Amino acid sequence: MSDFELTAAELRIVAGFALSSAEPLLPSFEAVAPDDPRPRAAIEAARVFVEGADRSRLQRVTATEAHRAARDVDDEVAALAARAAGDAAAAAYLHPIARASQVGHVLRATACAARIAELRDHTAHALLTESVEGASPELVDVLLRYPRAPRGRDRVAQLMSELDDMLRGGAS
Repeated sequence: MSDFELTAAELRIVAGFALSSAEPLLPSFEAVAPDDPRPRAAIEAARVFVEGADRSRLQRVTATEAHRAARDVDDEVAALAARAAGDAAAAAYLHPIARASQVGHVLRATACAARIAELRDHTAHALLTESVEGASPELVDVLLRYPRAPRGRDRVAQLMSELDDMLRGGAS
């Protein structure tokens, strides 16, 4: 069941956007858990898809495993980095259904990066602004097919909503 079309090229754009936020975070995870390869595997699976391979079980499995890695560390920054890696791989499986929950596949990796920036005494807004400036019109077009990101209570959800609003530029 789908509410609209999503092409493989559009999925690659979404995955590429998530990957561009998640990949620089990988050292933050590996500094805490150097022997855990799961987030790196998710980053590599996302990259394979973005570079033109068909989406496959590889993206699903590595996304799930990276999210498990996030739960297995006690360091918030490392957990956010692993979660972003999982989100980059999971972006290949964005569903074409008009549900706000799907927006996480598009924006959560960047929201995780913004939260890490905050935790490191930087401003999240600067990172979000940079991400908006780097977002392609095609990414925004995909985002506009979905309802706005849910207004969550945790900081990552709040940052995701802020990023959503910035990308939409007031569009409804």
